[in-house]
Amino acid sequence: MAKPNDEGGAQTPEEFAREELRRHRETAGLTQAALGERIFATGSYVGQMEGGQRRLRPELAAMIDKEFDTGDYFVRLSRAFRSKQVEDFAAVAQLERVATAIYDYSATLVPGLLQTADYGRAVMRGGNPTAPAEYVDGLCTFRLERARLLDDPVRPQLWVILHEAVLQTVIGGPGVMAAQLRHIASYVRAHRITVQVVPFSAGAQGVLGSLVSIMQFADSPDVTYSEGPCVGQLYDEVDLVRRHWQRYDLTRAAALSPEVSLARIESAAEEYATRAQT
Repeated sequence: MAKPNDEGGAQTPEEFAREELRRHRETAGLTQAALGERIFATGSYVGQMEGGQRRLRPELAAMIDKEFDTGDYFVRLSRAFRSKQVEDFAAVAQLERVATAIYDYSATLVPGLLQTADYGRAVMRGGNPTAPAEYVDGLCTFRLERARLLDDPVRPQLWVILHEAVLQTVIGGPGVMAAQLRHIASYVRAHRITVQVVPFSAGAQGVLGSLVSIMQFADSPDVTYSEGPCVGQLYDEVDLVRRHWQRYDLTRAAALSPEVSLARIESAAEEYATRAQT
């Protein structure tokens, strides 16, 4: 029988692994930083494993087993899941807050960190046409809170690649699109972010997926987040992250330069503004 979690629901294998890691560490009288030193990680990384933002990787699990003299207990726990399914985006948002750099790619929609309130509301309403207004308002508030990361003038570095389809997909009407694209351009003009556009002419070379985000950290390995219609996936396996980097670099090479991309974005914004007036 599954053990209940703190909210009274059935505990998932991942929640159990996180609880066991925390329990063994505290029983051993170790802080997160102290355990991190013994397994060649950082205290913040241990905290992320215990908090659910990072999965328990097999190579770290083996060192934890050795440290706690638990045989292959944590290794077996780590094999219960290879990547982290994300139904609640809060885990990803927490990683965004501590990332030093974020590299986004989107094929159809403006990434959440750059969405205006009106654009974001139109996206959410499109996916939830019968949802109560309070539900949509809550999603909008959460997304705008995430975007406050960009209030910091330096961190995180944000590099965004948009497929040209993002500029041509009309979300919320011409007026909303004009404001959205001008919003992106304002960040570029302020030298806060870097944006590139992959033109339709790039063909298959510019196809990375629907939405991919690679995050870098000062004291932890990179992670990749990819998103589908109803659920996202967090990956920290070294080989998978490396493959995402290779595809991101290929897509970046197929994209227009930042200068030409900005001109393309601003031109599209003006076209939408003209359409909105007529």
